[in-house]
Amino acid sequence: MVKELETLAISRSLGTAKPGDLPIANEVKAGYDSSRLSESSEMASDSGSNKHADKGSKKKKGKATGNALANQSESVPDKQEHTSTKSKKNQRRGKDTSSQTSDSKPGSRKESLKMKEDDLSSPSEEWIMEKITALIPDFEEQGLDDPEMILRPLANKLRPTIISTWIEKKKALFKDNAERMKQLLDNLQKKLDESFLNMQLYEKALELFEDDQSTSVVLHRHLLRTIAAPMVDMLLHDLDEHNKLKNGVEVQDSPSSESISFSPGDRAAISKSFPGALANKALAVVEALEGKRVETFMSAFRTVTEESGLPLKKLDKKLERTLLHSYRKELTSQVSAETDPVSLLPKVVSLLYVQVHHKALQAPGRAISVAISHLKDKLDESACKILADYQTATVTLLALLSAAPDDENSCASDRIVSKRELLESQMAALKNLVLTTSQQS
Repeated sequence: MVKELETLAISRSLGTAKPGDLPIANEVKAGYDSSRLSESSEMASDSGSNKHADKGSKKKKGKATGNALANQSESVPDKQEHTSTKSKKNQRRGKDTSSQTSDSKPGSRKESLKMKEDDLSSPSEEWIMEKITALIPDFEEQGLDDPEMILRPLANKLRPTIISTWIEKKKALFKDNAERMKQLLDNLQKKLDESFLNMQLYEKALELFEDDQSTSVVLHRHLLRTIAAPMVDMLLHDLDEHNKLKNGVEVQDSPSSESISFSPGDRAAISKSFPGALANKALAVVEALEGKRVETFMSAFRTVTEESGLPLKKLDKKLERTLLHSYRKELTSQVSAETDPVSLLPKVVSLLYVQVHHKALQAPGRAISVAISHLKDKLDESACKILADYQTATVTLLALLSAAPDDENSCASDRIVSKRELLESQMAALKNLVLTTSQQS
């Protein structure tokens, strides 16, 4: 019965969640949802009063029931009036609220909350009787003229215990969820700061290709797919989990959000589930991710994180130098350890851009040729020749691999082996273009 109550309350909670419940971070920093706790506290007090009332005589029960009905009928206009007052407060935020306060009756908010609480949480005797009958279907077959004579006292006896148990479980769930929400947002903030700083670093390299429109589009889209998409998926996954925790849903531990990958349709569906303005801003990020311009995405992404209470760091000169140094060190290590002749070329080109242009270039294979051509006026002829020859041999090998039949004994297979051996023989010279420079610096 308690589990069914949890399901009922959670589904109603999700169905009645009001737009604009985020800013997320402010709510978490203030502790878990105070309105939820007040509901739990009031429910606890109600359970006590219900228990007391249940122990009285039938006459007192009738009187209490009559009073409850009278109070409920009186509180209906109070609830409507309170709702109107709350609407006015939202429309006139920041203005004098004294006139609004006078419009609502004293205690109307408390009565309204108690009515909502009774609707969502307090099972009636009839509901408990139905569940007993469902759990013990043979009960009605015992030959009793009026099974209710036994069922109703039993339901009356069980009701306070059921309510008390459910309230305790609900309070424990919200407390656990509040702790998880805070930890979730703290971890998300750290991961977003790191990813967004790297994204800003890579964005700066795009400036070198603004005069070449076709290559610029390729580089922008590559950056959006490889760096921006995982960042968006991480944000949407964690905000979705936060939204569920905030609404009292028990969320199972999921894989790290860094390993999550969504389709465009999944991203749009998750974005639409967010409350208020956050939904529209998240959808704008999803749309920008499918576009052609990194700066459009960056603006939309910063907007949605600010709406979520997760402001991001801006890349300044000091941070740029630090990140570029780390990036150069990591690339140097990768080039030194690389054994695959095809994978080596893009890493060497990226490292050359750090050394020559002080930019962190992220380029796909089809843009490597243009990237190499932008280095010609910065390198000597021998270095340019090594790069050009290696790039030509790499393209030839990839073409042979894509067109090769499955037969390993074919002529194409021999040509592939020959071309791969040629590349492997040139790997040392290619590595020396960047490793000697790194050692000197």
